[in-house]
Amino acid sequence: MMMKNLTGLQQMQAILNGDIPAPSISEVIPMKPIDVSEGNVTFEAFANERHLNPMGGVHGGFAATVLDTVTACAVHSALPAGVSYSTIDLNIKMVRPVPQNTRLVAKGNLMNLSKSLGISQGTLTTEEGKLLATATATCLIIRP
Repeated sequence: MMMKNLTGLQQMQAILNGDIPAPSISEVIPMKPIDVSEGNVTFEAFANERHLNPMGGVHGGFAATVLDTVTACAVHSALPAGVSYSTIDLNIKMVRPVPQNTRLVAKGNLMNLSKSLGISQGTLTTEEGKLLATATATCLIIRP
């Protein structure tokens, strides 16, 4: 499958459907897409004993990585074939400690897409909807 010939949404759907392998970051931070549409993504994620800080809690980098993923994928899902992106700004607010070994839900949605920038927002919650962290991101749009 030629990735460059697929739109961002088609690429995200191919990962969701298992037609192409998930990016390797999902081996380090267990997460996978469970719903994808243009400008919107939902992932599930799990923090475990590999994601702890020196105090024994889940490291803030876990939430940061998951939120970077869903905010960037929301932008990615709206891009035409051959167009790429790179996160240039990620602003995160940690609200509550992230629990271990619990199914978490991360959502990203596109707020604005221009010729050169994509702006998105994301949330990380428990399955019950309790907010753990929130983020906004800006992605540089890279056109051929």
